[in-house]
Amino acid sequence: MKVLLINGSPRVNGNTSIALKEMEKIFEKNGLEYETIQIGNKDIRGCIACGHCYEAGKCVFDDLVNDVAPKFEECDGLVAATPVYYASANATLIAFLDRLFYSTHFDKTMKVGAGVAIARRGGLSATFDELNKYFTISGMPVASSLYWNSVHGREKGEAEQDHEGLQTMRILAENMSFLIKSIALGKEKYGLPPKEEHVYTHFIR
Repeated sequence: MKVLLINGSPRVNGNTSIALKEMEKIFEKNGLEYETIQIGNKDIRGCIACGHCYEAGKCVFDDLVNDVAPKFEECDGLVAATPVYYASANATLIAFLDRLFYSTHFDKTMKVGAGVAIARRGGLSATFDELNKYFTISGMPVASSLYWNSVHGREKGEAEQDHEGLQTMRILAENMSFLIKSIALGKEKYGLPPKEEHVYTHFIR
């Protein structure tokens, strides 16, 4: 069982990294493999809705998105973490997630998702909601904690002082570990929920 952690911050070893490292310790304690990939300092452009991925099975822009796609397919849980800019996630992370989710056509049902937001002060809950939308449109259960998944800090290293935020990260990782293990047992005994053919309703006709 493996968790893929996506760090959307452009800062190496910044506050987003501090939050994710708190989660990594718990995953390791629970016997889960994990891999953290920093994408916030990479040149990643947005989706252009060209449809190439439906023909080729991968995004037309052959960058980190295509490199991460097979890791996403094999993982059991995905954490998307970001600093908050204007009450929103880092634009690089959003471009990455848009293309990663849209261009990968494998079944994401029952992979566990968790969004994490880091900010000096405000905009955390709006960013948290933004990240959760990727999971909830994909049949992915969302892991929760004792509070919204957020940590405070502005200057590099300040997140270490947010003891409540770091506790939130630890409990999030514990809950995520439990969900991943429970879903693995459930799939073994019961299989995945039955699928219905997707019904598309277009509101202009």
